[in-house]
Formats: sequence, structure tokens, C-alpha cells
Amino acid sequence: MESYDDQHGPSDEAFLPRDGDGTRRTVLIAAFEGWNDAGEAASDTIRFLSKAWHAQKVSVLEPDDYYDFQFTRPTVRTTGSGERKLRWPGTRIHRASVPGAPLDVILVSGVEPSYRWRAFTAEILARAEELGVDRVLLLGALLADVPHTRPLPVTVTTDDRALQERLNLEPATYQGPTGIIGVLGEVARLAGLPAVSLWATVPHYVAQSPSPKAQLALLHRIEELLQVPVEPGDLAEDAEAWERGVNELAADDPDIAGYVRQLEEATDTAELPEATGESIAREFERYLRRRGKGHGHPHPDAS
Repeated sequence: MESYDDQHGPSDEAFLPRDGDGTRRTVLIAAFEGWNDAGEAASDTIRFLSKAWHAQKVSVLEPDDYYDFQFTRPTVRTTGSGERKLRWPGTRIHRASVPGAPLDVILVSGVEPSYRWRAFTAEILARAEELGVDRVLLLGALLADVPHTRPLPVTVTTDDRALQERLNLEPATYQGPTGIIGVLGEVARLAGLPAVSLWATVPHYVAQSPSPKAQLALLHRIEELLQVPVEPGDLAEDAEAWERGVNELAADDPDIAGYVRQLEEATDTAELPEATGESIAREFERYLRRRGKGHGHPHPDAS
């Protein structure tokens, strides 16, 4: 299984086809609150992208068909005008055009459904076909034995053989219970839609939400796969503040502090052989893209 962190990144091949004629592509990016979403890093990433790219709602899946409201209850909120409003759990589909790129994104977000998963995923794929989706990115987050003081790894896998070869990825090797992300990925594969899964790791000793550092790691991987800049805004500062806060908590608990040091030593030992100029080059490419200078950079395979 290929793990992408600051020392491991995608190859120079592209996730999206490079036609060279300005053809617009459409990518579906999905995340769901619940079992797939440690620290809500994945669902928060969808919310971030929706705001950053000014996405517009295009569809809502009928919640009565898929949710047990005693398990996933509706909530009452007060609007800015003082009006109380009932919000039902559900799945929302938004669409956005990425500025400066021939790319549209379909953002799917909501709560993991309670039942009828096959019908649920079939409905999402039907909407994807209507919206002309070419590729699928599935976002998840899981708890892991990783130190909060180091870059949080993002595991990237696909079961699409063409993408495995193009991006130098391996298929997922996990066996066991799965969530709606796993089911949606399988349905997409059967429908002929190339799909890639991105799983951020969240330190298990700080599992509560939000988890801005894991969210930032997911955004970096989305940047690399889509080859478009994603301005982090305040998220980078939030990630730094989060890390400082966890440092303060660890300082007050010698057991946690000792455990974090053990994780740091294990991580540093494992990653040291991989520390090469490749990671520096990748960060520089990201720097250029964010400033609008990377769009004209030729693809290595271009002739």
C-alpha cells in the first residue's frame, strides 16, 4: 500500500487525462461523517473546498430513504435572522468550477447512511453520470499510531489497474468491515469510473474534532492529484495552533509525552532513508501552483 506523506508523493503521471485541447474534466469528491471520518478531517475537507471554490447545491438525496432518525437525529438551529430552523441529516451534492483550470468538481457530503447502502451508492453514481463525472476521489480519515508533531501521512490507493500503473499505486490490502466510502469505491469501479481513495491518519490520542492538520494533509494530496492550487487560507494557522495545543496537553502528562517521543523516534527512523530531494521538488511545485505560476509548467511527458 503506497503511503503519501512529505517523503512520498504521486509520480509525475497525471490522475486526470491531459488532452492538451482544454477539454473540461469533472471529478467527484466525496466524504461522509461517521465511521470513515476520524476527527471529521474528511468531511471538513469537503466543506473547505465547497467554500473555497464557491460551490452551488445541485441536488439532495431524500433522507427518509436512507437514515434512521433515532440514530442520526435532525437538529434545530437558529439562523442569523433569529429564525429557528430544522435541519435533517442527509447527503448533499454541490458543483463548482475550479478557477483557472478546465476542471469541474462535484462535492458529495453528508452522514453515512443507516441502511439501503446499495441503493444509496447507485443513486450517487446515477447523479454522477448525469453530471458528466470522469473520475472519483474518495476521502476518509482513520485513527493511527502517528505523532501529532510530524507530517500526518495520507494513504492513497486504487483498485483501477490503469491508475495503479500511471500513478505507481497499489490496491488496498485491508480486509474486514468497511464503510460507505469502501462501498462507493467498489460501485464506482463496477460502473467503469476510475476511483482513488485518500485516507488521512489522525493521532489516536487526539481523536476529537476538528483535526486541521489531517485536513491540511488531505488538501495537499488533492492539489497533487488534480494539479490545481488550493489556497489553505487560515487552515495552516489552525493546524499550527492545534499542534501547539496538543503539545501543551502532552507537557502536562508525562505518560503521553513519553508515548509521543516513542512515536516520533519510530517515525523518524522509518522515514529517514526516504528523505531525498524529491520531497523538496514537490514542495516547490506546490509553491508555484499556489501563486499561479505553475499552470504553464509543461508536463514531463509532453512533447
